[in-house]
Amino acid sequence: MKRFTKTPSPCAISGLMELLTRPWTMHILWSLSTKGPMRFGGLRKNVAGISARVLTERLRTLEEAGFVFRHYEQTIPPAVTYGITDRMKDIEKVLTQLEALARKWNGEGAASRHSQPAQSAHM
Repeated sequence: MKRFTKTPSPCAISGLMELLTRPWTMHILWSLSTKGPMRFGGLRKNVAGISARVLTERLRTLEEAGFVFRHYEQTIPPAVTYGITDRMKDIEKVLTQLEALARKWNGEGAASRHSQPAQSAHM
């Protein structure tokens, strides 16, 4: 059976976008960014609707990518805290800008979605 091999994209941000646009990922990052470090149970409550399995998978992926840290305390029961890393703080600026844009667009309503297209600089 022939295996599918993914060729790297010439677009520099494609890998980052692929990671960030996975279901629940932005919600997890936003929660940790705005509310600070949280234990697993608190994060699961904050990201309403996510299953424990998916949250665990996303946190592992984000930890491997260097966006989230995991702090384990050997207590009974064990305490595991998650938070954002310095690397994530670079993206945090972009998230804040996206939030402002989303609030602006949500405030404009349906009328603006049907307005004239913007003129392209190369037209």
